[in-house]
Amino acid sequence: MGTNGNLYPELDEFLDILKPLIREPSVVGNEDSFFRALRRELEEVGVEVNYYHGILVAQGHDPHSLILSAHIDRHGLLCTGPKEFQYAAFIAGNQGEIMGDSVSEHMLHTIENRFQGQRVQAHLPYTGTYLGQGEITRSYICPERKNLIFEVDGLDFLQPGTPVAFLDRLQIADGLISAQLDNVLSAAILIYLFRLGFQGTALFTAQEESGRSWRYTLSWFQRQQLTTQRLVVLDTSPYGTREDASAQLITLRHRDANGSFSEEMTQELVNHCQNLGLTYGFKDEYIADQNKIRTKPFPLGRTELGRLVVATNGAINGTTLQIPTTEYHTSSETASLASIAGIIQLLKEYI
Repeated sequence: MGTNGNLYPELDEFLDILKPLIREPSVVGNEDSFFRALRRELEEVGVEVNYYHGILVAQGHDPHSLILSAHIDRHGLLCTGPKEFQYAAFIAGNQGEIMGDSVSEHMLHTIENRFQGQRVQAHLPYTGTYLGQGEITRSYICPERKNLIFEVDGLDFLQPGTPVAFLDRLQIADGLISAQLDNVLSAAILIYLFRLGFQGTALFTAQEESGRSWRYTLSWFQRQQLTTQRLVVLDTSPYGTREDASAQLITLRHRDANGSFSEEMTQELVNHCQNLGLTYGFKDEYIADQNKIRTKPFPLGRTELGRLVVATNGAINGTTLQIPTTEYHTSSETASLASIAGIIQLLKEYI
């Protein structure tokens, strides 16, 4: 057994990267302090790091060999008035970006009652300086604002515009890890890959949960006068039960609600999974199967990659690589260590 108390001792170094990152706040729209933490980790590895508006880019010696991407924003609250807190991704300024039919929007009604008793911590927007802690006593959907509204004890002094993050610590038990994993888990994997010798490009993007991250990614590609069919976007992927999540180590997609992903890049990942003996499933097929028995169909979802594909008429494409999880968009989102080990094993094929 590893020093972290996990069943996969080869993941000890990875978990040592993940633990402190989880404690760094990165509320949607207020990711600056997390970007600085990322930059520090990456520069220690010796890769070239450049920070642009909404995106941090890390590159090895062969930057065009493969481009990996992960969003780094996490759900949290934003103080919007005296003793008033809203779900940051769905404040009025962001709702127009999400374009409807998103999984996050669909999930609001599923998660609205999950937050009672959740500890939270407030930080200054840019510096990340700690301001204090509180506790969520109630959360409900406001029909007029179409957003989750929170009542919080202990943070009455906050000014509007202050981000409030869920107080988070990594839990490890029975071959599973739990925390607010979406999507700090993927960011930690990318850092770990560079430590192992990855020489390609990694893009760390802001504001994916509010539907903006693809714009920052597109601007970077345009800045570089670059297109690719080999962009692989890492993320977590929600399942209703642990049994459904555990049916595969790795989640792939043929498409999202916007359109189809690169067949070649998707098949390349399938081939690696088969060669390595890693089980995989396609999320779009899973959703289609589940919708046959649901009274209300679940949306296919609009992903960062799908928006890029549409915006560039397919000039930028690739595929997604996801870790199956349960308890989506909470501080107890859960993934198996086996899945994480599998994803890392697959990505090591590119080192």
